[in-house]
Amino acid sequence: MNSSKIAYKVALCGVLSALSLVFMMFTTIIPVGTYALPIMAGILLVSVVIEFNAKWALAVFFVVSVLSFLLSGDREAVLYFIMFFGFYPIVKSYFEKIKSKLFQWILKYSLFNVCMIVSFYIGIYLLGVPIESFEIFGYNLPIVFLFIGNLVFFFYDRCVTVVIINYITKWRNKLIKY
Repeated sequence: MNSSKIAYKVALCGVLSALSLVFMMFTTIIPVGTYALPIMAGILLVSVVIEFNAKWALAVFFVVSVLSFLLSGDREAVLYFIMFFGFYPIVKSYFEKIKSKLFQWILKYSLFNVCMIVSFYIGIYLLGVPIESFEIFGYNLPIVFLFIGNLVFFFYDRCVTVVIINYITKWRNKLIKY
């Protein structure tokens, strides 16, 4: 492989890793960033998957995960990035290759629910997220939050698809020129 191509890949992955890390660092400053910023940090991996492949995207995911864990103050946001939003744009490309739309959605929702349930328990028992953060008016509502999360996941998946389409049709050619 040409050394300039490798240098280009490393440089682009480094820039996207740094930008993803900036999003993750902002989770400490922006209160609603716990959910929104890991999503934005993960969506940046779409371009790595499209331009190179999933292996390069996994490397970026790993770098951002480790550095976020070490540098970001919002452990819950880092948990959501590591457990789902960081790698979902990578595995989405594999789900989209499945011909049956029903089977695609079954796999996507299964992955989402498993990741969110595991994240919930890791957050409670390992990171010390207070169980009270899952209460509204004194009622413990993790099941309601999971249901709402499933509704939001549908729109999230659609948004990632729109980002992919826009990247391929509009932004890719502009970036390649530079």
